[in-house]
Amino acid sequence: MNEQFLESTNCQISKLYLISLMLQRKLNLFQSTVLNMIDMVGIGPFVTMPIVIGYLGGMYIYAWIAGAVLSLIDAMIWSELGAAYPLSGGSFNFLSEAYGKNKAGKLMSFLYTWQTIIQAPLVAASAAIGFATYLLYLFPDLSVWEQKIVSGSVIIFITILLYRKIESIGKIGVLLWIGVIGTLGWIIFGGLTHLNGFQLFKELNSNIGLAEIVSFTFGQACVKTIYSYLGYYNVCHLGGEIKNPGKNIPRSMFISVIGIAVLYLLMNLSVTSVVHWQEIKSWQESGINSFVVSIFIERIYGATAAKIATVMILWVALASLFAVLLGYSRVPYAAATQGAFFKIFAKLHPTKNFPYISLLVLASIAFVFSLLFRMGEVISGILAMRIMVQFIGQAIGVVLLRKRNGTKHLPYKMPLYPLPVILAILMWLFIFYATGLTIITTFFVVVGSGLLVYLVKAKLNKEWPFEKV
Repeated sequence: MNEQFLESTNCQISKLYLISLMLQRKLNLFQSTVLNMIDMVGIGPFVTMPIVIGYLGGMYIYAWIAGAVLSLIDAMIWSELGAAYPLSGGSFNFLSEAYGKNKAGKLMSFLYTWQTIIQAPLVAASAAIGFATYLLYLFPDLSVWEQKIVSGSVIIFITILLYRKIESIGKIGVLLWIGVIGTLGWIIFGGLTHLNGFQLFKELNSNIGLAEIVSFTFGQACVKTIYSYLGYYNVCHLGGEIKNPGKNIPRSMFISVIGIAVLYLLMNLSVTSVVHWQEIKSWQESGINSFVVSIFIERIYGATAAKIATVMILWVALASLFAVLLGYSRVPYAAATQGAFFKIFAKLHPTKNFPYISLLVLASIAFVFSLLFRMGEVISGILAMRIMVQFIGQAIGVVLLRKRNGTKHLPYKMPLYPLPVILAILMWLFIFYATGLTIITTFFVVVGSGLLVYLVKAKLNKEWPFEKV
């Protein structure tokens, strides 16, 4: 971290810096990018691909492009914040600094941590539920409760993998990433060798205008594709453990978003070149649980190859869950070290030097969620929980920080400012609307309860807005 930058901008985060030194900066650019990418490519693209086609038919590719565009724009905001405040906890630190550490920043950072205790386990549960769902291709006779046992066991297994030093985490992440890239590479290769490009693009419905782009149906499809891109900012949660963060944090995010976007688009085109989108859409309309990618491999290489591909997809799901729990376990820890959350979350493991209480609590809640919810419910819930406080809150926060501190000493400055901020806010509001009334209502219940808890806490401790003047 550039200490001269801290002094020149008078950001007053020396305490946070000292706390970050308790963790170790051991992750390089390659390892950081790997952890981002395995977070992004979980079970998401495999289970959401047929859902998106069910919504949009031949226009499905536009939803994947829209997800990539929003992720790339939002990564500019994350990059500016992450490079300036490279501390474990990510958004907790960004919101606290942007809105005032002793003012509204206390509320915003508390609400973020509060919702993290809900939405981070939802993300983990979605990976575990997706794992159990896709396992049905190999074991179609699994009962509902057997699937629940599988999803819960996956959470436990990943927690055990994460219970170690950060140096080992980086090495495990690279191993998991190799499986992710190998899986996507095989799928893309299989499709490209059977691709009739001219016929495929002719079949895709290119008659798309403004009315289609702003429709509720298109928004619902984008909810699913954006879910599959989430994770490009995982490096920010690990900011206190990244080498040369002013450069590596932005680079890691842009490499991740662009690389995964290319892989997703190629994967979609490859699969639909063999299993046509019309067929997939009919499966969705009939309520058939279609394992599109496994069927795709089966049609090209046979049943045995399809089973191998399914195992590789399950590997990808495990890799994503690994990165999710790793990154989010640092958020309650960062909040607790500043006295903004329960003190017990500030504990580091006495010998392995990682926030083990935070990891165990999030994993325990994820275990419960994996038993209670279904895949579709958690996808919409994940996005709704994040959009208003985290994504839009950070976009506004960038504006506040620039006005207060200027831009001269920023390690990274987003291009074309303030256009990316405006576009990000508008696009996130549209996605929030597309999650649906039930999910939006749940969001307000969670945030409302967090607001109530914060006000009681602030009143007792005489903190903002009840502090003595």
